[in-house]
Amino acid sequence: MPAKNDFHGVIAPVLTPFGDDGNPDAVRFLAHAKWLLADGCTGLAPFGTTGEANSLGLQERMDLLEALAAGGVDPTLLMPGTGLCALSDTVKLTKHAVDLGCGGAMILPPFYYKAVDDDGLFAYYADLIERVGDDRLKIYLYHIPPVAVVGISVELVGRLIEAYPDTVVGLKDSSGDWSNTKALLDAYPGFTVFPGSEIFLLEGLRNGGAGCITATGNVNARMIRSLYDDWQSDRADSLQEEITNLRTTIQARPMIPMLKAIVAHYRNDSGWARLRPPFLPLDAGEAKAGIDELAEQYGFELKAA
Repeated sequence: MPAKNDFHGVIAPVLTPFGDDGNPDAVRFLAHAKWLLADGCTGLAPFGTTGEANSLGLQERMDLLEALAAGGVDPTLLMPGTGLCALSDTVKLTKHAVDLGCGGAMILPPFYYKAVDDDGLFAYYADLIERVGDDRLKIYLYHIPPVAVVGISVELVGRLIEAYPDTVVGLKDSSGDWSNTKALLDAYPGFTVFPGSEIFLLEGLRNGGAGCITATGNVNARMIRSLYDDWQSDRADSLQEEITNLRTTIQARPMIPMLKAIVAHYRNDSGWARLRPPFLPLDAGEAKAGIDELAEQYGFELKAA
C-alpha cells in the first residue's frame, strides 16, 4: 500500500517570470506564488513544463526555490520539478528540495534517449532514491509523453510502488489520455494520481483521484477549486463544463505564451509576457484576441495580486 501523503486539490505549475536582463525574476515569482495560494491553490509545483523548467539552469532553480521558502511560502506546499536527463543533476536538485523541507518532488523520466525500457527507467529512479538517501523524500512521477516522449508505464509505476512504497507516492498524468489515468487509479488504490488538466478533474475525483496539477491554475485556480470543493454536489457537472470550456479556449493558442499574456494584461505588467527562447511572446494582436474572447464568452478576469 502506498504511503499516505498530503498533496491534494488544485496545484499550479508556477509560471516563471523573467526580468529585463533575461534572468528569472524572484520578486515577481514570489508574489505570483503567494497570490496563487490565496486564489485557491492547495499546493504549487514550480519548475514544471509550464514554468519553462528545462530552460532554467540548476542554480536558477535552486535560487528561486530558496526565494519562495525565504519569502514565507510553506515548503510543505511545494512540489518542485527536479527531474533532468543527467542523474547527478536530478540528485542535486532533489536533495536541495528535500533539505528545504519541500513536501515532494515531481520527477520526469530521463527523456533524451528514446526507446528505453522499463528496466532502465526503474534503475534511474532506484539510483536516485538511493543516492538521495533521505526518508523525507516523496516522489511524484511525471508522465508527459506528448512532450518527453519517454513515458512511465502503468506496470513500471507498480514496480516502483512495490520497491519504494514510502517514497514513490504519486504521479502527475499529463498524457491527455483519460484511459491511462483511469488504469492507474484502478490498478493502485491509495496511490495519489493527479490528471494534468482540469478537463479530467471531475472524472478523476469520481474515480479516486487527488485533484489536478494544471497549467491554467495560474489564472483560473478559484473556479477550478470550486469544482474540487463541490464535486459531489448537484452543480458539479455544470462547473466541470465551465472550466473545460475556459481551458479549451486558452489552449487553442500556445499555452505558456497565452498564460503569460493574460497575467501581463491583468497585472498591467508587460514584463510578465517575457519568455525564454525557444518560446516567444504572442503577437500583441493575437494576445488581445485571446484575452477579449475569454472576457466576452466567460466574463473572465484575473483578480489583482
